[in-house]
Formats: sequence, structure tokens, C-alpha cells
Amino acid sequence: GRRVLGKRFMIFLTVGTQLPFDRLVQIVDDVAPSLGEDIFGQIGGGRYQPTNIEICDYLSPEAFASKLRSARVVIGHAGVGTLLSAKSVMKPVLVMARRADLGEHRDDHQLATAAQLGRIPGVHVFESKDQLRALLLQDDLPAMSGERTEAHNALIAHVREAIVSKTTHKRC
Repeated sequence: GRRVLGKRFMIFLTVGTQLPFDRLVQIVDDVAPSLGEDIFGQIGGGRYQPTNIEICDYLSPEAFASKLRSARVVIGHAGVGTLLSAKSVMKPVLVMARRADLGEHRDDHQLATAAQLGRIPGVHVFESKDQLRALLLQDDLPAMSGERTEAHNALIAHVREAIVSKTTHKRC
């Protein structure tokens, strides 16, 4: 892994806690040998078992926080939890949207979320192995900051709208 003043960094992959994301895990596993850097993945209950990265299905909140703090970069699905976690420690975050047509989610809301996320400084959206490799090989990959930008506010509005539309029920 990369070192700065004796401190070792790594790449942290997280797929969230609700659904597996084998396509993302396999892409990260495929690029791992070309990076020369340790990668740790919290991969959920997926079927794909990586051979080039260290993995765990689920991490305790404490272990998750520790991995997040020691990571150089965070890779995840286009979920708001991943974004907020990376933002809390001001790390670059690389996101890939789950796709309904590939059976990765019930709908394509993550595609819309990824489009919004990509407008936030420090959030880098990718769709392919080559795009991921190119991002990870950048030495100066911008990190998320603690500041609220216009894009951040637009994302919050997008998430609120999605929550309201999914939780509006007819009362009897």
C-alpha cells in the first residue's frame, strides 16, 4: 500500500448493508492487481468471492469507522450512506450505480442519484473497470470537503423528494 510518513493507506470498498453488488466487487477485484495497493472490501452476502482483495461480509460500526478513517479512497454504490460516511472523514469517494436491468436493485433510482452525486466535489462516478482504474491511479484525486455546495443541496433535495414519493400512502 501507499505510505506517507510511515502511515499505510488502503482502498476501502463498501457495498452497503442491504444488497450485494457483485458487479462492483468483481470490477474492484479485477483492477486490484494493477494498483499495488491494499484493498479491503465489505461485500455483503454476494455470490462473487474476490481473490485479489481482503474481504468481510459485514463490519461492525466500529470496524467500519476504522477502515473508513484509514482509507485513501472509498469505493461504493451510489447510496447516500456511503456518501455521508466518506464526507464525514473527507475522503474521495468513487461510486457506481446499481442497475435494475441487471437485477442489482428494484428500480434505477441509483442512476439518478449518481448523476446528482457526480456534481459534488470529491465524488467521482464511474461505470467501467477502465474508468475505475484511471481514477484510482490519480495521485491527486480530490476529496470531499465538509462544506455544503450547491450540488450537495441539490442532492439533499433529490433524496427528500424520493423519500416523500416512496412514503406517501393513502390513509384509510
